Amino acid sequence: MELDSPFGPVDLTDPASFALGQPWESYRWLRENDPVHFHPETDGMGFWAVTRYADVRAVSRDPQTYSSWLGGVTASDSSPEQLAGQRQMMLYMDAPDHARHRRLVSASFTPRAIRSWEARIGRLAAAIVDAVAERGECDLVNDIASELPTQVVADLMGIPAEDGRHLGHLTEIMHANNLSMNDTDRMAASKEALRYCRDLAAAKRRSPGDDLATLLVQANYDGAGLPDQELMWFFLLLINAGGDTTRNLVSGAIEILLQWPDQWASIIANPDSLMPTAVEELLRFVSPVIHMRRTATVDAQLGGRTIAAGDKVVMFYPSANRDEAIWPDADRLNLTRTPNPHMGFGGGGPHLCLGAHIARLEISALIGHLARRLPDLEQAGPIERLTSTFITGPSRFPVRYTPTRAAIGAR
Repeated sequence: MELDSPFGPVDLTDPASFALGQPWESYRWLRENDPVHFHPETDGMGFWAVTRYADVRAVSRDPQTYSSWLGGVTASDSSPEQLAGQRQMMLYMDAPDHARHRRLVSASFTPRAIRSWEARIGRLAAAIVDAVAERGECDLVNDIASELPTQVVADLMGIPAEDGRHLGHLTEIMHANNLSMNDTDRMAASKEALRYCRDLAAAKRRSPGDDLATLLVQANYDGAGLPDQELMWFFLLLINAGGDTTRNLVSGAIEILLQWPDQWASIIANPDSLMPTAVEELLRFVSPVIHMRRTATVDAQLGGRTIAAGDKVVMFYPSANRDEAIWPDADRLNLTRTPNPHMGFGGGGPHLCLGAHIARLEISALIGHLARRLPDLEQAGPIERLTSTFITGPSRFPVRYTPTRAAIGAR
């Protein structure tokens, strides 16, 4: 896609456009010049790229007009066979199926329910940081940012932590684009993860536990249990979504904070009182989920454009999170910003991220412990990034710091 912009052409379907991070200036150009832009595709029908906050919000909150089920949630099209399987995942469902599936687990993700996890998450975060503190260097992504969501998801699902790590690795392959993985690799990773989820359902039937997997296996859904196929996709969604946002937000946030040393210093000085607003601002500023797609069910008007029934409509959350109409100083990191109606967990509506509350706890705990234990943290080499147009963040982030033997987690 060629944009008549001083920042050069940008193709939002090409992972190379995200090789150095988000194309912030191109997002700005789109917001100012063509906020509902028709974006051609080399191997598809093209899509409407929605980049302003108000328009993203409008699409998110109108599931009758903009469907998740019709064409899926990614800008690229799945094969009919792939889409048939994906439609058994709650993320791809429309009403009433979406609401019914969400109700099965929603009680486990309320703020009140998640508060019971606060101490556990704090202990896990402290232990993860303590484990690398003496080394003086580590990979922030794999040694720290990936570890907490992996362990929390494993606890929630009642599976071994090592299984959670391997499943997290499989989800990274599934989200990768063609620059690093081919369709065969992604399909193999998906099949392996689904086989694990199938075996997990069978194991929980034989030996129930006090975990989310058992809750779903035993759930009453319209007078019966969930079919095995739906259970497999439900488990995969929880495993998949449970790791991506936290891992990429934490590693991306530390990258940003090191670029804004005064803001990092403010967290170091007072992590307890600052973290609630800091987490919200970092979610806005980093925006690890790049897009979600909907398909128009009827002809509609959006941002002055006529959307035809069947058209692909793709919401770009990072652009919406830098919309000057909402935040006049959108490109400035302000960890005390409030209110902060960001779209780090989606644009509202029925698909608002179910795990938002637990993700906030994880982000706060990890960044807080890093500030306390490794305050002189600094980048120690080139950052490698995910090659994806769907999820963004570092895949490798070498850091160094003064080694210390003090063990907060042992206190």
